[in-house]
Amino acid sequence: MLVLIRGAGDLASGIAMRLHHARLQVVMTDLPKPTAIRRTVCFSQAILFGTATVEDVTAERADAPREALEILKKGNIAVLADPDAACIAELKPDAVVDAILAKRNLGTRITDAPCVIGVGPGFTAGADCHACVETMRGHTLGRVITEGSPIPNTKVPGLIGGFAGERVLRAPADGVFRSIRRIGDMVEQGDVAGYVGDAPMLCQISGVLRGLLADGTPVHKGMKAGDVDPRGERSYCYQVSDKALAIGGGVLEAILRFSEA
Repeated sequence: MLVLIRGAGDLASGIAMRLHHARLQVVMTDLPKPTAIRRTVCFSQAILFGTATVEDVTAERADAPREALEILKKGNIAVLADPDAACIAELKPDAVVDAILAKRNLGTRITDAPCVIGVGPGFTAGADCHACVETMRGHTLGRVITEGSPIPNTKVPGLIGGFAGERVLRAPADGVFRSIRRIGDMVEQGDVAGYVGDAPMLCQISGVLRGLLADGTPVHKGMKAGDVDPRGERSYCYQVSDKALAIGGGVLEAILRFSEA
């Protein structure tokens, strides 16, 4: 079975890893210049560097749909710089998963494939997809929704180690981000993680930098640019999160329930 995943950020990559381990073939699409925060667990990095390995799974950049099919034959995930997912017309996947996590539908249609799954808010089962998967942390995380929509975006990150919004680092101004730290670095509250122009981006809590924009990324004020994990466990920076795995399990269930295969 061929599954096309729109998006190749950390949650989409967790979904891809789960599907890959379940012996499904996976092609992913993302921006030509991805803006992932948790870059150490994102298959989108293959677009920039040719390959990207997350845990025990490797993805390769494909410059055309036919090349993606050749990568699949090697047993790897293929990633295309194709934010509009124009490759759907040529690949004709058995299932399409929209995991862009834009909090709204950016163009996915229920007619894109025999099985279409929307991940997170912005989708309605039976209207623009066959099923949705809940992304909100809590009792319903990863559940398959067959009627209605996931919980609307609250704009408040889920609790990790007792912290929510404080975990997120946001660009202090418009401009180009300049990092002075690396993913995996231990930081203290008040430390500078990077700059936009002369404006410092300060850590609000102590912990380990689990995510950080790549140096030289254009940003706007308030844009998410980093993530501090208060648990302080470096290994978590290089592992797919519990949230991504839960969502990935929900997507796998939805595909098996709603696919014609």
